[in-house]
Amino acid sequence: MIKSSRNYSGFLLRIAATVLACAWTLPAQHVLLEAEQFSQLGGWEVDQQSMDIMGSPYLLAHGLGVPVKNAVTTVKFASPGPYRVWVRTRDWVAPWQAPGAPGKFQVWVNGQPLATLFGAEGAEWHWQDGGRVAMAGETQIALHDLTGFEGRCDAVLFARDPAFIPPNEGEALRTFRRRALGIPEAPADGGTYDLVVVGGGFAGTCAALSAARQGLKVALVQDRPVLGGNGSSEIRVWPEGHTRQEPYPHIGDIVEELAPPKTADSANAKRQAVYGDSLKLERVRAEPRITLFTEQHLNAVRVRHGRIRSVTAQSIRTARRVRLYAAYFADCTGDGTMGFLAGADAETSRDGVMGSSNLWNLMDTSDPAQVLRCECKDRDAISLAVRAGNVAAPFPRCPWALDLSAKPFPGRQKRNGQWANTPLSNLGGWFWEGGFDKDQIQDIERIRDANFRAMYGAWDTLKNVDHLYPNHRLGWAAFIAGKRESRRLLGDVILQAEDFRQGKLFADGCFPCSWHIDVHTPAPAFSQGLPGDEFISQATTGKAYDYPGPYWAPYRCLYSRNITNLFMAGRDISVTHEALGPVRVMRTCGMMGEIVGKAAWICVRHQATPREVYERHLALLKELMARPGAWRRP
Repeated sequence: MIKSSRNYSGFLLRIAATVLACAWTLPAQHVLLEAEQFSQLGGWEVDQQSMDIMGSPYLLAHGLGVPVKNAVTTVKFASPGPYRVWVRTRDWVAPWQAPGAPGKFQVWVNGQPLATLFGAEGAEWHWQDGGRVAMAGETQIALHDLTGFEGRCDAVLFARDPAFIPPNEGEALRTFRRRALGIPEAPADGGTYDLVVVGGGFAGTCAALSAARQGLKVALVQDRPVLGGNGSSEIRVWPEGHTRQEPYPHIGDIVEELAPPKTADSANAKRQAVYGDSLKLERVRAEPRITLFTEQHLNAVRVRHGRIRSVTAQSIRTARRVRLYAAYFADCTGDGTMGFLAGADAETSRDGVMGSSNLWNLMDTSDPAQVLRCECKDRDAISLAVRAGNVAAPFPRCPWALDLSAKPFPGRQKRNGQWANTPLSNLGGWFWEGGFDKDQIQDIERIRDANFRAMYGAWDTLKNVDHLYPNHRLGWAAFIAGKRESRRLLGDVILQAEDFRQGKLFADGCFPCSWHIDVHTPAPAFSQGLPGDEFISQATTGKAYDYPGPYWAPYRCLYSRNITNLFMAGRDISVTHEALGPVRVMRTCGMMGEIVGKAAWICVRHQATPREVYERHLALLKELMARPGAWRRP
């Protein structure tokens, strides 16, 4: 039944929902509650971005300064008596030695808070001692957020042995989790496919659709509940790049099926409905040859003789793992995760790395239309207040945030970011970006948190120092980092910016590039006195960064030069740091995926490697490139 399921993730979640909705009966010695497995998450968000670093997702109280609704679950204690409570958490602003501990929360047992305040100490993830409590029978456990300012909880442990200290790092912690949760050592069999695509952004979704329409059996693995990646409602970057260019005007057909239609809100950081999450899911679910695995995070790869044999993904909700087998694989993760785990040749820029976006927007509580479509987690309270005529929106002081009270930033004191010219358009726009000197994979939690500190510091300054926008409040902010650059996998061609500038022709040109050579660096006008905490970027401009377009980039950038059955599409393809600028926008990434899907069919049909598509079957690839994206092989 599992192998034949079209939506294996849905199958797992139905089982998980049944289990989590019931009271748990766990071993008497230790009762481990993973926060993401609570039966009701309330207003807390599941954050999986640092799973490979800390071994698990965690819950984030992303309330933009308003405490979020409790996360709640029920557990049966088979052995009544006193238990010592441990909570794995951290004070997220402690790395900056900032005062205030904004991420404070309580653990409630049957509606009563433990005496310990959690999330108020420790710069690193650790098990905070919550003291001892008597437990018996069926018990309700809740996470009670106190601030709405990004508190976080990984797990809650009840230990019968008061001297027991749970492991905190590495394999010891992973083993402890598996044993405490009763998770099998071996992953479940998720099936065998022609092509496994990992990463459900524009690149991966287009690759899956393209391959399935060619007739391949495809698995699409995505570690979030929605598709679209940076172009989803979780991150809200508007997909750019020109599709359907001559001489192959059908390249981009599938992209345009997924891309939301142009409206007055067609820009970054707009309201949720603009980004077409449901449209992307509907397109994928309509393809009978695609098995969709959502909320599944890739964390293991098996390789033999330079060829990937299988990949393993872990559910970000249940922690259970599934192994997928295929003849061919496509890394569309953005971070080149599959390729890295497989030992593919890769490159990461050491200096001048483009940062992660920090998109956010505002809501005017005096505007009934904005209140009606509010995305805030206290929407009902706002609506009641507005109906009663109370439209003031105070905001607390944030001494733990980046102190911008004496500093310029876009949207303050007539200072503008690049290409922005009104105060509100300067707040939370594309140039709010950080992490230029950080590792975008290993340091992603800190990068995202630094972005939070910049946003909250700016809004605190505008509201409480400059006394502006009395009726405005933070309406939405991304908690999933919108990365621009991390790891790039190397192919037979490493595309360079000079290739664009000089108009170098490649016989295997297969996807059109139209975005300029757009590389971001910290904006000097807003970086003074903030070494390592720069939070505003600028884009390269001028003739040196333009080229005649569209420029058709080569197919040989889309497969690994040393892992013989690995494709890649998206921002992890084989380009230099500078050449990433014109290829990384999402419509362009989606067209790469379309090509990978077509090339994968050639590989299956002719038992060829991705390299041999170029060497022996390039004419066939071009023939497929001329067909409409909606065409389906009988």
